Amino acid sequence: MFIALRSFSKIIKNTLYEAVWEVLHGNHHKRSKFLETVELQISLKNSDPQKCKHFSA
Repeated sequence: MFIALRSFSKIIKNTLYEAVWEVLHGNHHKRSKFLETVELQISLKNSDPQKCKHFSA
């Protein structure tokens, strides 16, 4: 399952939960010796990572 949001729009909570559940549980039928990697990017509303020191790593 692949969900791509190109614009900065809200995602429905149930859609996010279903996508995460599918990633965690949906691949049991396909056994593989490879590790799957999932990348999740979340943008916070009304925040500027350049100005806020909480985002510096």
